[in-house]
Amino acid sequence: MKVELAPLPYAKDALAPFVSAHTLDVHYEKHHKGYARELAELVRGKPEEKLSLEQLVRDSTGDVFDNAAQVWNHDFYWRSMKPGGGGEPAAGPLRDLLASSFGSVADMKQRLAEAAGSRFGSGWAWVISDQSGRLRVESTPNAENPLQREYTPLLTVDVWEHAYYLDYQNERARYVRGFLDHLLDWDFLAANLERVGLLGRRAPSS
Repeated sequence: MKVELAPLPYAKDALAPFVSAHTLDVHYEKHHKGYARELAELVRGKPEEKLSLEQLVRDSTGDVFDNAAQVWNHDFYWRSMKPGGGGEPAAGPLRDLLASSFGSVADMKQRLAEAAGSRFGSGWAWVISDQSGRLRVESTPNAENPLQREYTPLLTVDVWEHAYYLDYQNERARYVRGFLDHLLDWDFLAANLERVGLLGRRAPSS
């Protein structure tokens, strides 16, 4: 496996003022690329080198898992945001599915804000689909990923301090609110739901 990072899907200043160009530069160039470099060193010449990144996230342990999951998680996080995102999705199948799953779009966003805010220390908040097709919100510590439990990640918020500290200091809740209200990419969420066959049907309530 050759560890290659996709370029950011937008310019580094495109998410300002909610995520600054400085934060995005440090986060992507130092942290994300750092995990990729470390992973490449860890698997070089070993059987794990033949596995895909997703296989490493699902099956590896220790330092290999930590770095593989952080590469995967960050790539997913960049695509969970876009300039001019946030708010609520337009009326249609996505909005209907979220309402049937969580009560309303506002309720889903509130659950995601609570999951992100209550995660002690570093980690991630996720919208996921479980094995039964039920949509859920959960958080994971450190590098942990829903793929480890055979859940399908649909959207994520990074709540490691390096995601927000340069812009918000210790005000994680304000960063999360900026993500939800101004950056969340509803199209990315919809595409992931469509990929697993959930969009356009009524999901079981979470």
